Amino acid sequence: MLTAACFAIASIGMYGMLALPSNPPQSSGTDQTKKHESGTATTEEFKNKFNAAVGKYRLNGLSITRLNMKDSSEQGTGAFEYVFNDELRLVGTLNSDQKVQEVRLYGTGDVSEPTGGIFLTAIATLILTTNKDYTYNDAQDVIQDIGILDRDVSQSEFYGATVRNGFEYRFSIQEDISTFEIAIVE
Repeated sequence: MLTAACFAIASIGMYGMLALPSNPPQSSGTDQTKKHESGTATTEEFKNKFNAAVGKYRLNGLSITRLNMKDSSEQGTGAFEYVFNDELRLVGTLNSDQKVQEVRLYGTGDVSEPTGGIFLTAIATLILTTNKDYTYNDAQDVIQDIGILDRDVSQSEFYGATVRNGFEYRFSIQEDISTFEIAIVE
């Protein structure tokens, strides 16, 4: 599984390096701006940013056509979901202003089987969606910081997290369910 994941990330990363100019993210005082921008994204803006990253890096098979909206009238918040296939789905929560607050990817199936890279590609796409100045190499750095690509990762139970630019990125594996989550750090 790790070999397939490394190959998928390396292949897409190499394409990104060759096809597109790389500008490293700026860390001087822009953290609050990025944090604010992400907290003001509507579901339509989120979908458009996600699809733009898919198109920019030619990540076929990951485009979002229509988000399935779910209301939670008791708390004044909402949620959305998108099913890519039987083993990969995206779920998000909205704040009281109906802006995207948190996004999760769920991958199901036998975690010891190779994923073909689609789950890791979706993770990288979400990272690119939340950080407009990031390149695919920056997304790879976040994935490495979480520890997903470490050689000693337990394939039956794992938890890793990192915080960058006002976002917390978390990845966990429990009982054949892999979860990647991005949340705005308050």
